[in-house]
Amino acid sequence: MITMAVALGASGAEPIALIAAYSEKPSQIATVNAAGAVARNATQTRAMAIEIPVCSRIGPSLAASIARPRSRRGLGTWGAMSESAASETPRDAIERSDRAGLLAVAVASVVWGMGGVLVKSSTLTGLRFAMFRLWIGVAIYAVVLLAVRRPVRWSTLRACVPGGVIFGVDISLAFLAFKGTTITNASIIGALTSIAIVLASAPLLGERIGRRELALAAASFLGVAMVAVGSSGAPTWSPSGDLFALAGIVSWTLYWFFSRRARATTGALEYMACVMLTAAVVVTPVAVALGGTWHAPTSTDWLSLVAVALFPGFVGHTLVAWSHRHVASWLSALITQCSPVVASAAAWVFLEERITALTAAGGAVVLGATCLVIWDERRRAPMGLEVAERPA
Repeated sequence: MITMAVALGASGAEPIALIAAYSEKPSQIATVNAAGAVARNATQTRAMAIEIPVCSRIGPSLAASIARPRSRRGLGTWGAMSESAASETPRDAIERSDRAGLLAVAVASVVWGMGGVLVKSSTLTGLRFAMFRLWIGVAIYAVVLLAVRRPVRWSTLRACVPGGVIFGVDISLAFLAFKGTTITNASIIGALTSIAIVLASAPLLGERIGRRELALAAASFLGVAMVAVGSSGAPTWSPSGDLFALAGIVSWTLYWFFSRRARATTGALEYMACVMLTAAVVVTPVAVALGGTWHAPTSTDWLSLVAVALFPGFVGHTLVAWSHRHVASWLSALITQCSPVVASAAAWVFLEERITALTAAGGAVVLGATCLVIWDERRRAPMGLEVAERPA
């Protein structure tokens, strides 16, 4: 059972706060004092409590999403209810979105698209690159946490360990894919994460997967097959690289769901710092044992490592996290689908990777199908789809 308390203004017409508390049983509904939480002067507000029965499997996360402070302008992340999300048109969403928020998502899409080229150009193997990149990420988050004076508790670290393990596996698969196949293949296959998240979310929300969603999913996998066949003659292509990219869809989907649950009680900086440290500890022995012949990174490798950790890793994720309050989530997801296009263009310019007509057609099918899935998700539910941010 969820108790929602809506604090209304003095006129009684404008809701100025929404607070929610979750209880496992209807008889154990938590008491919420909305008036006291909104203003010290109780005469300025009045509270109205509404009891809503919710499936116990999703109740806690939904309550946490509702209780989390949200900007009135933005839709927030997936699971945050907005008063206008269900009925607003695409024109309304674009007009409501801040230009700064749209620019932030666009910049993040570009830096994410450039990450693969930096990984590919390095002399390090995929596992060794992942190891060094993770430890640089640990250092970045440690500096940021010290600067903002937000210590991490052992209890927080322990709670985030599963996410760190999954993240370490995922980032290793992503870098192995970049090193083992073309940038175009790895990026376009990675774009399927949006479809995987939508299909996996339906059972959790008690929804049926429609024929349209299944048809779009089938079309997207057909597009991946076209991309693989079209790139099969390229010197940088290998089937193992494509398999690493496909396995990364599973690992990232698992990480996405775990992160949504963990972020209900953990701050973003603390969570990412713990995840980064756990992933670095997990990946390091594997990279040392299976990463091939050891050699120290060159000066160019260090530049690539720092650039990947700082720009796609820290700046890209920070910009998108900030934009959630300023841009509709479904619109952010559509904009970030441009990342594979940026990655393919960058690989063509900097690495001279050839893009065949069949590869381009398959990529268009994949990106078109994922965009339609995101569009349908916007129309079907007021919660929308959160950006499926791949690691870098």
